[in-house]
Amino acid sequence: MRDVTAKRAVVIGAGFGGIALAIRLQRAGVQTTLIEKRDKPGGRAYVWKEQGFTFDAGPTVITDPDCLTELFEGTGRSLSDYAELMPVDPFYRLCWEDGKSFDYNDDQAAMERQIASFNPADVEGYNRFHAYSEELYQEGYVRLGAVPFQSFWSMIKAAPELARLESWNSVHAMVARHIQDPHLRQAFSFHTLLVGGDPFKTSSVYALIHALERRGGVWFARGGTGALIAGLVKGFEDLGGTIRLNTSVERIETEGDRATGVTLDTGETIRADMVASNADVVHTYDKLLGRTPRGKAKAKSLKSKRFSMSLFVLHFGTSKPQPQLAHHTICFGPRYRELISEIFSGPDLPEDFSLYLHAPCATDPSMAPEGMSSHYVLSPVPHLGAADIDWETKGPEYREKIIDYLEARYIPNLRRDLVTTRIWTPADFKEDLNAHLGSAFSLEPILTQSAWFRPHNRDDVISNLYVVGAGTHPGAGIPGVVGSAKATAGLMLEQAAKVP
Repeated sequence: MRDVTAKRAVVIGAGFGGIALAIRLQRAGVQTTLIEKRDKPGGRAYVWKEQGFTFDAGPTVITDPDCLTELFEGTGRSLSDYAELMPVDPFYRLCWEDGKSFDYNDDQAAMERQIASFNPADVEGYNRFHAYSEELYQEGYVRLGAVPFQSFWSMIKAAPELARLESWNSVHAMVARHIQDPHLRQAFSFHTLLVGGDPFKTSSVYALIHALERRGGVWFARGGTGALIAGLVKGFEDLGGTIRLNTSVERIETEGDRATGVTLDTGETIRADMVASNADVVHTYDKLLGRTPRGKAKAKSLKSKRFSMSLFVLHFGTSKPQPQLAHHTICFGPRYRELISEIFSGPDLPEDFSLYLHAPCATDPSMAPEGMSSHYVLSPVPHLGAADIDWETKGPEYREKIIDYLEARYIPNLRRDLVTTRIWTPADFKEDLNAHLGSAFSLEPILTQSAWFRPHNRDDVISNLYVVGAGTHPGAGIPGVVGSAKATAGLMLEQAAKVP
């Protein structure tokens, strides 16, 4: 085995996956340069600060903190040197329009009491579902979550156990097998939406999220997810890594079946022994490799696949605290199955919505000026390929509709107390993040687009080109993209140790 310290790597994109990969490479001795086109790192986990309010743009639900603490193993440093994670309780408050609510956490007795208030028979059913979720967690997350599926044979070896667990069924189907009450069926199947999946079509493997949360809790970074990103980047730099912001990659350079580096939009070329992309996977092949036969062929193949829905996000600050709100609230609308079908299939923006309402000041008051409150609310919406919506016109209208809804049901006098607002639409996902069709989570996590069927962590043709993030195995969500970094780093370091 060769010393890897003479190797150089370029990682394109400073989202969670790109940063986690860069840390793993740098700590192993590979001189790593992390390139980000925006003025701040984070990718979907960008952050804005306005009038004293801190607004996280993207993921705010942190599960499995061990996947983050593991990044600094063997470095003499720890995650706690760079960020503080705070427990969130309840994990989520689930609310329905008929006035019912459910505080979901890791207190088994409290969970059973609440379930019994909906349907006593569902207590036993829930416990069976929880046991099933535990089995999925062990197989799908612990054993396979950070294992790269580079060959079909690797998929075949995993198939018997996945078949035993009936992974061809959807998450909702498996929840419904154990639980009768329609509210509770929603409560234990909505999680797939947090990783871009339709609960009626996403493989039941993703029911492991329930066990993941029950085991590891739900956390929030003091100062917001943006503070966690800043801490991870500081850790990367302390290990000797280099990050370049406001730097856009024009193309990935290749010679034969190898990547040789990247060329920036300024014309500068950075040479590298290995290149990894945390950019959108379609953008990677269609634009960054668009001049190569491999890029053209792979982009064409990827564009034929199914992509996750997009999101409409409204950030807002209020002049009053909102103590009635939990940190995370899922606001279920009047429809579930029908709404989700329209979100994923279009062809129009649904008239109704279900919302995720984030109130971080419930855990960390520093996210807003003293006596005030910072929020964001997101509505899953069709991506640009499913619904041809002019978001420049529709966005402000949709914002007003959501504000009216929140004021009527969750935040009294919201309009009176609004200090500032900002919206983020599918068009922004496409423009600012190069997200194909404005998809918020890359490829939809159905069974035929998972594991080996997902874009591979190492390209099949360009032998030293790698992919990390939501578009590769295992998928979206913080544990998913950090797990992809673990899988991709393993492949890169193995190659670095073998190739002169």
